[in-house]
Amino acid sequence: MTDAARATAQTTAAEAEADRRSGLRTIRKVAPYLWPEDKPWVKQRVVISLLVLVASKLVAVGTPFFYKAAVDALSGDAGQAMLVAIGAVGLTVAYGMARLMTVGFQQLRDAVFTRVGQRALRQLALETFTHIHALSLRYHITRKTGGLSRIIERGVKGVDFLLRFLIFSIGPLVLELVLVSAVLFFLFDATYLAVLVVTIAIYVWFTFKVTEWRVKIRKQMNEQDTDANQKAIDSLLNFETVKYFGAESREAERYDRAMALYEQAAIKTNYSLAFLNFGQSFLITTGLVIVMVLAALGVQNGTLTVGDFVMVNAYMIQITMPLNFLGTVYREIRQALVDMGEMFDLLEQPADVRDAPDARPLEVRGGEIVLDDVRFAYDPARPILKGVSIRVGPGETVAIVGPSGSGKSTIGRLLFRFYDVTGGALRIDGQDVRAVTQQSLHDSIGVVPQDTVLFNDTIRYNIAYGRAGATQDEIEAAAKAARIHDFILGLPEGYETKVGERGLKLSGGEKQRVGIARTLLKNPPILLLDEATSALDTQTERDIQDSLKAMGQGRSVITIAHRLSTVVDADRIVVLEQGEIAEEGTHDTLVAQGGRYAAMWARQQSEDATETAA
Repeated sequence: MTDAARATAQTTAAEAEADRRSGLRTIRKVAPYLWPEDKPWVKQRVVISLLVLVASKLVAVGTPFFYKAAVDALSGDAGQAMLVAIGAVGLTVAYGMARLMTVGFQQLRDAVFTRVGQRALRQLALETFTHIHALSLRYHITRKTGGLSRIIERGVKGVDFLLRFLIFSIGPLVLELVLVSAVLFFLFDATYLAVLVVTIAIYVWFTFKVTEWRVKIRKQMNEQDTDANQKAIDSLLNFETVKYFGAESREAERYDRAMALYEQAAIKTNYSLAFLNFGQSFLITTGLVIVMVLAALGVQNGTLTVGDFVMVNAYMIQITMPLNFLGTVYREIRQALVDMGEMFDLLEQPADVRDAPDARPLEVRGGEIVLDDVRFAYDPARPILKGVSIRVGPGETVAIVGPSGSGKSTIGRLLFRFYDVTGGALRIDGQDVRAVTQQSLHDSIGVVPQDTVLFNDTIRYNIAYGRAGATQDEIEAAAKAARIHDFILGLPEGYETKVGERGLKLSGGEKQRVGIARTLLKNPPILLLDEATSALDTQTERDIQDSLKAMGQGRSVITIAHRLSTVVDADRIVVLEQGEIAEEGTHDTLVAQGGRYAAMWARQQSEDATETAA
């Protein structure tokens, strides 16, 4: 790349980042949800709510006229006392009705718009949630799940805040300022307008400047709060370790140091808030006093009435009330734009694995699986698979064994297409997995992983997850095949027993059997057992092994194993070492060869014998 091209690219990237930070991109992203082409009812509600908004502001700006008229009537000639009293009462009632109408229009506006806003929130949340599931495994293993959920939560709340405050706070405030400015210009004097404009301009400048300064202090306070919170949680999670080493006082000192930094930042935040509030009050009061002095002079020289004086005061108070919240609203809008920007960054994150434009559903005829000179690397500098070729015939069971880091589990991930191969091809019944739809591929493969993770729901729900719409009889049949039906019936709540978060209320063997039942219910033609028993004790492993053997009948099975005792009955065993096939054959053949597999077998047999003796 030339220097000019590099400079252009850097400029473009800088502009894109500036656009992102400015919030313009975020507003452009949100706009289609408020004005969708295929939803005319949404447009109608937006238009109606905006019309009601304008109506409420027109009534609000017109309200002080009734106040002025009532005051003028009450300060009229004493000879017309009765007529004046009647007029004043009527005008006062009209003033009250106008104020009531202002509030009524505001509530009507909110009621009309709420369905539009909630639809936008729901649609954005669903779109983000769906997109996260569509992202590749490579993305998910580098991000924290809690962080992703917080991005969605903050982003959706940011949209809600932006809709409410930008449209129904900042927008109406600007409209009201314009209308009040027009009233002051046409009914009074350009001097009044000049004082109002200058006051508001200085007020807005001061508010934004101080708020920017406060945002930095607030950020420091939040960081210290997070740090103190993390230290507290970390200490509580390691409660036993703290006790073992008698470190309670050390932990308390560590936590107190973090809280001391938070205290300093919080004090600065409160000081800055006091400065902001006083500065805003000083500016608004100064403008109010100047305008009221002008009005008082006008009453003195006879150009204005007492009602005019009261009306000017009413207008100034009317516009200063929303201005008092400008700093808070501005800060929150900035934060909302940042939060929404993170959510839209997530939505723009591309998936590594996508369906080809002409992808077709996978057609499994016999279930033959072929790895043809497969090469793969998570990092180009460190290849994992270096030209692996394996064939699994229809209904055949092939085991893949080898030391950690040899590439065993990677083959399973490539088969399920969590990643695409970087060289060679992986085919099922002659169809390259990159040429078929991911949904059909996933539907055709059942996986029993090393650690079965269950949803925090009932046993019935977790087994039924294998196939949507499964009946209770089908669920129980799968449980019987996985040899867990009797255990479930022995529980007080049976199939309605809650398994706890990640299934922690069940033992490892019980969770694994639920996982097997779930996969049996799915009834896939291809089965992947990814070290399905390596985390279990020897006795539980033997019990579950029978269930796995029964499960593999009539299916093409790839077994990725650490314990060789679980694969002795496989039709063929492939020994991987450093991403290459070292040996291949049946158990007896490989043991007789006296090679890598035989050494692994002898070592594990020795370990099992030692364990049994112990």
